[in-house]
Amino acid sequence: MKKLLIAAVVGALSSTMMLAATDVAAQPTTTAKKTATPKKPAPKHRIIKRKVNPAREAKVDPILAGSEHWSCAEGMQFDMKGDMARDQVVTVHWANKNYALPRQVTTTGADRFHDSATGLDLVVIPTKAMLFSDHDSSRLADECKTVAMQQGAMAPTQAAALNPANRAPAAASATSGQ
Repeated sequence: MKKLLIAAVVGALSSTMMLAATDVAAQPTTTAKKTATPKKPAPKHRIIKRKVNPAREAKVDPILAGSEHWSCAEGMQFDMKGDMARDQVVTVHWANKNYALPRQVTTTGADRFHDSATGLDLVVIPTKAMLFSDHDSSRLADECKTVAMQQGAMAPTQAAALNPANRAPAAASATSGQ
């Protein structure tokens, strides 16, 4: 009986396989082009407007009104507001930001304005100014001069203002006549 059952299953499977094979063979093979389906029109380019995220946007401070422009080597520049001869804090506009730099006492006679919070350090000697960064110990700008300094004047430093030789001739003659 087992043999009969196995023979029936094998026969049924083989006939099913034969029918499937004949169906595949009976189908006509078409090499002709398929009917063209209409293509969807290409999507138009859309302008995607992103929302402005103030936290991600770089903060740009305005250039200080009444500031003095300093041109440096390699195309660098900054603007400074304040009187180096008398002010204890000057404001420097560098890299689109304003930095309030307090005066530091020096023993060399150079004017130094340094803010440890931002790491910006401005050193001014009679012939030029230099801008440093404490964070990575780099010189940001060198050979910085105002228009007057480019024409031969000395930097308007506190040391230069205190030097009697640099005072106005009228003031110098008034003090020497007494």
